Amino acid sequence: MIRNAVLCSVALLALAGCNAPESASSPEATAPAAAAPAVTPDAASANVLTPLGYGPLKIGITQADLDAAVGPPPANAAEAEPSGCRYYHPPRAAEGVLVMVENGTLTRVTATKDATIKTEDGIGVGDDGEQLKARYGAAATVTPHKYQGSPSAYVTIWPGRADLQGAYVTESTARGLVYEIGQDGKVAFIHAGGPSIQNVEGCS
Repeated sequence: MIRNAVLCSVALLALAGCNAPESASSPEATAPAAAAPAVTPDAASANVLTPLGYGPLKIGITQADLDAAVGPPPANAAEAEPSGCRYYHPPRAAEGVLVMVENGTLTRVTATKDATIKTEDGIGVGDDGEQLKARYGAAATVTPHKYQGSPSAYVTIWPGRADLQGAYVTESTARGLVYEIGQDGKVAFIHAGGPSIQNVEGCS
């Protein structure tokens, strides 16, 4: 009798196991699908020019880090004093991209006529200046070009910092963009970075 009772108990347990929900024996089946990773500022700037820089050219990195990423400055730029300003095209940087290093720190990245990179808003060298002004509206400050007549101008934005618009910025942590419009009415240069984006003669 005892042996029959044990066998019946085992059979009942096996039957209960067969009727158990599949999710109980397979937790992976009910696990939620992984969410797509959020786009980080670093990822966003990998292929576009932003106020924070371009790809590995992050505003604020040291000369040593810059050299490791895109190569050392050419001889004529390397001759500048360590405490001075260097403005040059690194040997492994994208075509038409210039960097400005002040006191051993990257402070500005510039897209020139040979550059194909664009900003987060899809604006690149060669785009129409009037359309650019209309796009930003009151969010940008438009000032006359120092050496050329209209339609040449500087279009400056400090994203997220309305308090800086219209003023000469000296705050070292400020990050912005200056679109320099040429005499043909097209964007001739795009400067990204800190206060040095306001320089109209390279390092000065």
